[in-house]
Amino acid sequence: MLIAKSTVQEVHDRLDAIAVVEDYVRLEKRGGRYWGRCPFHSGGQEKTPSFKVEPDQKLYYCFGCHKGGSIIDFVMEMDKVTYPEAIKNLAHKFGVPISYEGGGDEKEYELEQSRKEQLLELYSRTVLSFSHFLLKTPQGKPALDYLLSRKVSIDIIERFRLGYSPTDRNWLYRFLQEKGYSAAFLDESGLFSAHYQGMAFFSGRLMFPIADRQGRVVAFGGRALPGMRTLSGMAQSDGKEPPKYINTREIEIYKKGQILYALDLALPEIRRTKTVYLAEGYMDVIALHQAGITNAVAPCGTAFTDEQAKFLRHWADQVVLVFDSDEAGQQAAIKGIITCRKNNLACSVVVPGAIDGVALKDPGDIFQKFGADTLIQSMKRVIIDLEYFIARGKALYDIAKPKGKAEALAMLYPYLDSLGSKAERDDCIQLIADEMRADNKKAVLDDYERWQRSGGPKKSNGEEVLDTQSTIRMNDELFLLTVVSVNTHLYPEFRASIAMGEIEDPAAKELFITLEECFRNEESGPDALMSRIESAALRSFLIQRGISPEFRGDAKRDPRKLMEDGIKRVKEKRLRRRLAEIGAELRLKERESGIGANGNDAAGDELIAEKMYIDAEIRKLEGKTG
Repeated sequence: MLIAKSTVQEVHDRLDAIAVVEDYVRLEKRGGRYWGRCPFHSGGQEKTPSFKVEPDQKLYYCFGCHKGGSIIDFVMEMDKVTYPEAIKNLAHKFGVPISYEGGGDEKEYELEQSRKEQLLELYSRTVLSFSHFLLKTPQGKPALDYLLSRKVSIDIIERFRLGYSPTDRNWLYRFLQEKGYSAAFLDESGLFSAHYQGMAFFSGRLMFPIADRQGRVVAFGGRALPGMRTLSGMAQSDGKEPPKYINTREIEIYKKGQILYALDLALPEIRRTKTVYLAEGYMDVIALHQAGITNAVAPCGTAFTDEQAKFLRHWADQVVLVFDSDEAGQQAAIKGIITCRKNNLACSVVVPGAIDGVALKDPGDIFQKFGADTLIQSMKRVIIDLEYFIARGKALYDIAKPKGKAEALAMLYPYLDSLGSKAERDDCIQLIADEMRADNKKAVLDDYERWQRSGGPKKSNGEEVLDTQSTIRMNDELFLLTVVSVNTHLYPEFRASIAMGEIEDPAAKELFITLEECFRNEESGPDALMSRIESAALRSFLIQRGISPEFRGDAKRDPRKLMEDGIKRVKEKRLRRRLAEIGAELRLKERESGIGANGNDAAGDELIAEKMYIDAEIRKLEGKTG
């Protein structure tokens, strides 16, 4: 039975961070901060206190062992209890009455099971409605045309139960009420806005049903159609491009970190081959299945999680990662490798290539442009995970120089740390030493063991290695989203000023998505935010920033001013990058046509007009006119 969100919020509001932590650790106030001896890595016996508590943000962090999180996380760790148990304990401590979702009491199990069955039936009915709109109505024709343009067959459309959500955002609510569903049940179903009763969360989108391994639909992913300014899940009409994909929020039957898209369809082939292809998105999985690679799945709008890896381990021995060739895709591959290895899954990576000089981006792109045979051949271009790590290190750092070699080797230590077998680790260290032209295997082993003893994370050149999953680099976009994440009261103002499509950094984008999910679900406080962040590295990164006055603001720094300046920097940088692209396109057209960029060329005129518009926008951002 779920504790009511109102109870969780009241516990957070009443919670006194210092009072809670002092039940376990003696704290001293120094310079407005509270410090103690870490109860985790030293048993409270360290000589110099490294454990810090931030009462305003209700966070803790140890600079020695790098453990950190919310105060509720602290109670869970110290008492070895689950999240609901920690909430109950803190509720009793601070006098908060405990209520449950739906106002239930302790004999809720049968009612919960009945509710889950109702939700499953509701989602099954909704799948049929969306499918009808896609295949049988004029409204769904643009979505159907889009699928057909991507070479998706009708058979595959039906197999994956694809659909279209109508643009009338009140239709679904009316339709389901006519079928006997109560307003209270529908409001909590995940199909409707958390802010506006009766308004469909999905509207004007191509719909991807997400099923559990038994094939029961438990959620939806919705894709905005190219060129359509559909506003999904919000009642605003600011004309901005919506998020490309949105997913059902988590409900009783859907926990996104535990579900894999198309697992129900892929499971027979996964069992047969003991291999699974892990792609990034829905269209990639659909393309792979249509090409005959039917053991393909994808995470549902989140990073590949330990829970998903453990789930796959029941049937598969090996994972083949099929990620985009861009920076975000390569970072996802690094994280995916570590997750696989930590969970005893062998791992390899598909290496992007090119055909006739055309770069191959992702499976959906390859299938659309070149067909099934080419996609199948491209999936054979694989290298083992260690080779991928080594190639990535060589691409990022100059190993001919001592500093570059040291940085490239350090990038490989989390991989070594994820290996369960000492014999395998020794073999990998030998290969690393050979490939990185290190002095010898012992030198690499000594450095790795030194890294382990230090707890792994280190600071170097402004970078922080926060856990064994990734390296997060601060940049303008991440700085901006960190300011907003630490000062969540600014988010409504922030989301009205900048579109998600204007953010490119993967970590910043994950924060944006997480903040939006909290906003839509009317959740506040660090616990709600942290619980929705999938990346352990990003959670740790944000915890460290949350206890820093640099982001919370002080007499010298106003968080709103930090946000406003950050928005201007991000927008201006994006506009200037587009200016450079336009300049390159104009020069290319001039060379190809031989008539000059100002010649009689409609496409060239459009580029010049866009350049003039961008110049004007940059002047506005700089506070200039004319």
